[in-house]
Amino acid sequence: MRSSRLPTRYGRIFPPDEAWLATAEPEAILDPELEIIDTHHHLWDLRTTSGHRYMLDEFLADANSGHTVVATVHMNAYEWDRAFGPKEMQPVGETEVAAGIAAMCDNGIYGPIRVAAGIVGFADLMLGDGVAPVLEAHVRAGGGRFRGIRHSGGWDADPIIGNSFPGIAPGLYGQPHFRAGFARLVAMGLSFDAWLYHPQLADVTDLARAFPEASIVMGHCGCPLGYGPYAGRKDEVFAAWKASMAELATCPNVSIKLGGMMMRLAAYDYNTRPAPPTSAELASMWGPYIETCIELFGADRAMFESNFPVDRMGIGYAALWNAFKRIVSGASDGVKRGLFAGTARRVYRLD
Repeated sequence: MRSSRLPTRYGRIFPPDEAWLATAEPEAILDPELEIIDTHHHLWDLRTTSGHRYMLDEFLADANSGHTVVATVHMNAYEWDRAFGPKEMQPVGETEVAAGIAAMCDNGIYGPIRVAAGIVGFADLMLGDGVAPVLEAHVRAGGGRFRGIRHSGGWDADPIIGNSFPGIAPGLYGQPHFRAGFARLVAMGLSFDAWLYHPQLADVTDLARAFPEASIVMGHCGCPLGYGPYAGRKDEVFAAWKASMAELATCPNVSIKLGGMMMRLAAYDYNTRPAPPTSAELASMWGPYIETCIELFGADRAMFESNFPVDRMGIGYAALWNAFKRIVSGASDGVKRGLFAGTARRVYRLD
């Protein structure tokens, strides 16, 4: 029985339980004609670690489950680094892989979805001015699709949380070398995907104010934490998170991604739950956070993300997007078009 398994170890990625996902009750697709740009997903082949494969075929099986997904942004996952050459250049391999998959999709034989129409890679901004040739290599490898980088800064003193990058230290976004590298990124017209935990949101606000010309995308609703030392403190965490997000939203150069809270919010234990939640259940759990983000940032600076296959640990693709549609069911058609595709087109320059 699913319920006999050990509780979820939040903050860690493991292969989704396909048999468990298959127990979900089928749902009719809501607003099936509404165009979607999935602004945050990964493709990987973890054969040497967990054995989990999530490549083009697996993603298309999800994306073609009923919603009208027209394009995607491929987000770095540190999984396709080159195994040779200078260490700082090795992450360019991930952009090369994503660009190849995008070119395959542009051929049309895999259907109409433009997978990896935008590519966000990784370059170590702690290289300072030395990051410039790495960024230039990404741009060349992207074949016109490279849009920027994500440099994760998630850090917490409690090891239960699980830091977002090996060897990371607090205050990364304020380090002089980081900011020198960030200046190079901005000068090239590239965007920055920020990711850290809700107690650190002031670091993103400070960065955005120091570089008002930068385009910064805050991922995963600002990553509110709900496990480890934050468990049982839902109201307290929500209040602190909302206050920090309100301050961040005063920066007009920051956009917000809506979703990606499966691992860190810990709204439910998907490892012991007998079946996946319905879209209505997920909407009730995530709705307050997503609604707050839209209220603070506005539809022109907010966009939905699947964070697949990570969030596939807890729900299927069709139900996830149904949940998002339920949360904004009362919005106007124009607002919905912005949240599901329009903002992504503008922020990630996908036209």
